[in-house]
Order: sequence, then C-alpha cells, then structure tokens
Amino acid sequence: MSYVGKWVFHSIGMINENDELVYLNAEEYLNSPMLYIDESDEEAVADEMKERRQMIGGQIAVCEDGKLYMLMPLPEGVSKEEVARAAEAGIIKLYDDMMTDEPKAWEERDGELWLEVGEGMSEDGWVKLSDDDGALLFVTTRYVKAD
Repeated sequence: MSYVGKWVFHSIGMINENDELVYLNAEEYLNSPMLYIDESDEEAVADEMKERRQMIGGQIAVCEDGKLYMLMPLPEGVSKEEVARAAEAGIIKLYDDMMTDEPKAWEERDGELWLEVGEGMSEDGWVKLSDDDGALLFVTTRYVKAD
C-alpha cells in the first residue's frame, strides 16, 4: 500500500465508563459527554464543540518528498482575506488551504509508516504511525486514506 496521499479523520480514541479505549466516529464524538466541561456553561460547551469540529476536520497529507503535514481546517467565521494576511505575516502556515505546522519527515519501514518526532519522544526519535488495520494513528486519532 502506498501511504502517499490525503488521510482524513476516521475516529478518536476515548476511555469509556469501563476504563476501556473505544474509538468514536465523528457523530459519536460530537455527541459524546463532555467529561471535563460544565455542560451548564453554554460558552464552555460551544468552545468544546468548536474544538471537536476542528478535530474531525483534521487531515494528514503524506507527500512523495518524504514530508508529512498535519492539517487543520481554518477557524469558523474567518474570511479569506484574514487568512491571507495571517499567512503573509507568518502567524499561520497553510498547506492545501488548511492550517499546518512545519512538516515532519516520514519514511516507510517494512511496509509501515514511521514519523520523525524528534529526540526524547522515542528511543530513536521516530514513532510508528500506521496501525494493523491500515489506518494512521496519531496519538488517539485514527485517519483513513481519502484517495
């Protein structure tokens, strides 16, 4: 399998009431309890929902040149002009009309995708990003290939 291409949100890992890791799809995640939020606080709930929508809109671009971009959608309610000004000023970086950080290096090892995370994050500064089901697993978020 070629890892090059766009990867989109599939699910996010959460701990359930039995202390088990379960993966929630976008709808389940949006409707799941907000354990660390006072759900009677409308502003806190709105902020959490905004964060959750950002998360499910996330993507990964795995490029042929050995670079990997973690992509996040542009914030809601921000105009193209504001985005362009922020990018020109160096406040944000854009890739494929989405926000990103500096790209990370990736490589394939024995058919698995590995991501360079830097010293101190693992024994050799790399972590396996692909999982046994053919998805990419970044922290607790799973992505599947879109194209």
